[in-house]
Amino acid sequence: YLWRGVPCPVVAAVHGACFGGGLQIALGADVRVAAEDAKLSVMEAKWGLVPDMGATAALRELTRRDVALELTTSGRVVGAREALELGLVTRVVEGSAFDAALEFARRVAKGSPDAAAAAKQLWHAAYDAGGGEPAERELLRLETVLQERLLGGWNQVACSMR
Repeated sequence: YLWRGVPCPVVAAVHGACFGGGLQIALGADVRVAAEDAKLSVMEAKWGLVPDMGATAALRELTRRDVALELTTSGRVVGAREALELGLVTRVVEGSAFDAALEFARRVAKGSPDAAAAAKQLWHAAYDAGGGEPAERELLRLETVLQERLLGGWNQVACSMR
């Protein structure tokens, strides 16, 4: 969950068994790419524990309340396709999740690192803001501030020249 402070998108490749702490680390990533064979579980219920390592905050953002409660009280194992439907993973790929995650990272790296950092900051702010007009005004202000920082910067100009 502390990966939010990393100023670039963090991507996790999930394959095979991703249980307990492994799932919690993956949930902290901004993007989660899962192989079709991936199995995920909030396994702490098996040992009479609750999730930690920021999983509560991540699950709150990624899934509905009833789904988070069901997964954390049952320890049920879900396959990659169901994990996608539940919001635990961003996408499911045939073949190597690592290769697909690396392809995403390379695509991001080809763009402006400043824009990637700003987009991450903006979307985290948007999802943390809640609702209502004051929150929307603050998001519009943040969009403007970030855009003004990007416009005409070296990385933005370099991207425009491609």
